[in-house]
Amino acid sequence: MFQTTSLLIQKHWLEYRSFYWFSLILLFMGVIFGAVLVNSLSLPLKNDLYYYLQQFLTQFESGTDITARQIFLQSISHHAGYIGLMWVLGLSVAGVPFILILLFLKGVVSGFTIGFLVQQMGSGGFFLAFASILPQNIIVIPAYMIMAVTSIGISLSIIKHLFKQSRSTPVPAVILKSVIISGGILLLLSGAAAIEGFLSPAMMRNVIEWAI
Repeated sequence: MFQTTSLLIQKHWLEYRSFYWFSLILLFMGVIFGAVLVNSLSLPLKNDLYYYLQQFLTQFESGTDITARQIFLQSISHHAGYIGLMWVLGLSVAGVPFILILLFLKGVVSGFTIGFLVQQMGSGGFFLAFASILPQNIIVIPAYMIMAVTSIGISLSIIKHLFKQSRSTPVPAVILKSVIISGGILLLLSGAAAIEGFLSPAMMRNVIEWAI
């Protein structure tokens, strides 16, 4: 079983490795763009955002009505929606650019958040970003990349099926495989949601208490 799974992963990597490298570069470009975007904000807007951030941190430190279970469920809902949207776009012939845009936006949001925290709060902001963003994103970012490449694979299979004279491309098999992969990705993202709901808040409280 393990050997079969290993062979399937190796085959998948060899077939789509160029897409994985492209997705990784796209994500890094998004992170850089998000970080640069912070500098383009007007001073009043930065002040407003920082005010809301301070309000949030004050409420978070003193205790919040949102429980870890609620954060977990909200995170799962968000990830499921994002993954589901990528999968649906993969069923569309014209969905590939939108899948790449979603992946790019994920990088932009992460880069903007980290850049804003560091710019406004210095080293304390860096540690806060480390505590609130990094733990779950160790799982989230690879999961989103796998889903994006899988969805692109569906779209390319459908395109080949429509435009090649040979209709031997097993589109139903590709779709079924993508459903199985999506289920595995959701399981991984459940772990990320658990980290976000139960581990990250505790780490954030320690950072707020000692570094800010």
